[in-house]
Amino acid sequence: MMDLFGFVNVNELALGLSHMSLFPYFDMAHYIVSVMSLREQPGALEVSQRSPLACWFSSMLYCFAGAILSALMMADAPIAPLSNTTNLLLATLMWYLVFYCPLDVVYSLASIFPVRLVLTGMKEVTRTWKVLGGVTQAGKKYKDGLFVMIAVGWAKGAGGGLISNFEQLVRGVWKPETNELLKMSYPTKVTLLGAVVFSLQQCRYLPIQTHHLFFIYTIFTVTNKMRMMLLGSSSYPFSSLESVLYKTLFVRPLNFPALSDLTQSSDKTCCASQNASDGSTSTRPHAQTTEQTESKESANGKKTN
Repeated sequence: MMDLFGFVNVNELALGLSHMSLFPYFDMAHYIVSVMSLREQPGALEVSQRSPLACWFSSMLYCFAGAILSALMMADAPIAPLSNTTNLLLATLMWYLVFYCPLDVVYSLASIFPVRLVLTGMKEVTRTWKVLGGVTQAGKKYKDGLFVMIAVGWAKGAGGGLISNFEQLVRGVWKPETNELLKMSYPTKVTLLGAVVFSLQQCRYLPIQTHHLFFIYTIFTVTNKMRMMLLGSSSYPFSSLESVLYKTLFVRPLNFPALSDLTQSSDKTCCASQNASDGSTSTRPHAQTTEQTESKESANGKKTN
């Protein structure tokens, strides 16, 4: 892998990307896209006019949900991600401009397709940082705890989707059928994939350096998200593999009887066999009494003669 990166001369690029600072531009793009996603939810504009406080709280959940959820999982204070005053003020400024800017200038400009395409790509870069940060954070406390590292990295990178039902409650909406675990969206799936590969790399199961994997995963998420936006498609490269694995491992054939049906049929068979055995045992004494009666009558007839 090192030879490959040296050959294509991207080793320095990978190092630069892994040491790049997200503040303020990438964080700003993350906040803008997150708040825009909230604004495009049904009823969000009505909530912003009826209760600006509830709208602000929902926006902060969209912006900092991953950090809050991962802090809860690591037994840290869930309010700790909001202790960074600079990031909190920047997220609040983006919330105000997206919802309340005069003439909707900021939202209109950010909604222009090329601008939104760039902002979304920058947000995907922050996703990689969050996944790696969650995996590293869990690895420091639970060394070689593979599943813990996967869970924390997944929560930190896709927290907004995983706690979407709680965020909906803030806006007075209750839709349990939209639970992200019941039907995962693309960001949740690709974040889970990133958490798995980064956890395997941190546990030394993948022979690759961290900044190389960081570069590969970032390029994958950014290019794939842009492809989906340009083509208007919701499919991703592993959708066919996911469908095959699902149908192979978790879908029961239609001609396979249910377990309850098998249990009922076996119970009926046992009852029928038991009744048959009871009937056979009940006919045996009757036959014996008949034979005894006939033998007695023949003996009496002999005596009479």
